[in-house]
Amino acid sequence: MPDQDIFVTVDCVVIAEEDRSVLLIKRKNEPFKGEWALPGGFVEYDEDLPNAATRELQEETGLNITTVKEIGAFGKPKRDPRGRTISIAFYASIIKIQQVKGSDDAEDAKWFKISELKRIKLAFDHAEIIQKGMDRYF
Repeated sequence: MPDQDIFVTVDCVVIAEEDRSVLLIKRKNEPFKGEWALPGGFVEYDEDLPNAATRELQEETGLNITTVKEIGAFGKPKRDPRGRTISIAFYASIIKIQQVKGSDDAEDAKWFKISELKRIKLAFDHAEIIQKGMDRYF
């Protein structure tokens, strides 16, 4: 096996269908501290990927979703300034906006109308992930 330092993360695109909003968190830590991003984080050693996605979503926003669909893998070199990181992105939809609160690694959590996203600077490659999720599932 090659000697590599590659990290695996998950990201969640959650859409509220009632008003076409997407859930974002404001990052509490570097990199991209203070910028908006998708809820997500590092996969634990013995954790299944969908479970990691729903765990991170609940930890960072308080939103409890049990079913997610895979969008795809995102792994361009340098997508994360901390090092080589592959993210598996997931999608979930809910009917109505639910109350959320930033917690854990999130300073804040908030719903944004999809039409507003063009004027918001998103961390990492999260604009690309959201677009791919929308193209595939919405």
